Amino acid sequence: MNENAPMVVSDPLAAFEREGMVKLVAPAKTNLFLNIGEKRPDGYHEATTVMHALTLHDVLHMDCIAQGGGGLQIEVSCHAREGLEQLSIASEDNIVHKAIALLACKLGRSENELISVRIEKHIPHEAGLGGGSSDAAAALVGAAKLWGVDADAPEIREAACELGADVAFFLHGGCACLTGAGEVFHHTLDPMKKAAVLVKPEGGVSTSAAYIAFDADPVALDAADQEAALAAVCAEDVPLRNNLAAASESLLPGLAEMLAWLADQEGVEGLLMSGSGSAAFAVCATFDDACRIVAAARNRGWWARTTAFSSARAAVIPR
Repeated sequence: MNENAPMVVSDPLAAFEREGMVKLVAPAKTNLFLNIGEKRPDGYHEATTVMHALTLHDVLHMDCIAQGGGGLQIEVSCHAREGLEQLSIASEDNIVHKAIALLACKLGRSENELISVRIEKHIPHEAGLGGGSSDAAAALVGAAKLWGVDADAPEIREAACELGADVAFFLHGGCACLTGAGEVFHHTLDPMKKAAVLVKPEGGVSTSAAYIAFDADPVALDAADQEAALAAVCAEDVPLRNNLAAASESLLPGLAEMLAWLADQEGVEGLLMSGSGSAAFAVCATFDDACRIVAAARNRGWWARTTAFSSARAAVIPR
């Protein structure tokens, strides 16, 4: 063996681990409370929600490489992990690509450069866990870091709000109550210190399809629940309610079966479908309870994993 021979690096991430690159965390979220109201003239719905970040997260690796011409170029690649289905989506169709391009436009940036993004996906698609929105928020934070833009620049939040209601939440993270179309910050809540289980049946729920089904047969929540969510100062005080659940269950029959099964598990203190589904979360009495429920759910062929409620947000991971 030639000891002087160059070492061959097989790690595909090695190309991203270089000086100047940015590594970011993009946490998942769940909705402790979601009350969808009437559709507005702009196409969005009135909404009151309490979102809570989770320890489950994607990881983004971003790099900025000077080019000889062509203006801004963006390349996004996604790599599924932990048994998730690998999605085939063109770079330009990825919300991360759109986020970077939108922020560059708002900043008036026209340098000849390539922004390369590699996403390590741990958050399942069409699950109501905000994976795409969190990735977009992280991309905004990462692009700003690469470009030397202040993290509090108003263009970052403006871009987030234009991309979608959930994207703005991930810039804040933790636990927060939001109103408007789900993008107007109302107040911060003290995070929950509990273990949790995430379970997702086979198949997903399209957010747009869920809203169409909701509009065809809307479900109203009790006004007292709305008032309680708006007044809560701790995540534990929020009533677990989601008036999109019936619409999503009509689109994915297996969702109702999964929710019923989860409700019957020992150690579950509360549960709810997250966002428009198809994933649900269960607050567990102990971490051991969470592990046992995950094992049982996987035996039924469902995606499941333990997690915990978190104060995280989309952010740069210090080198």
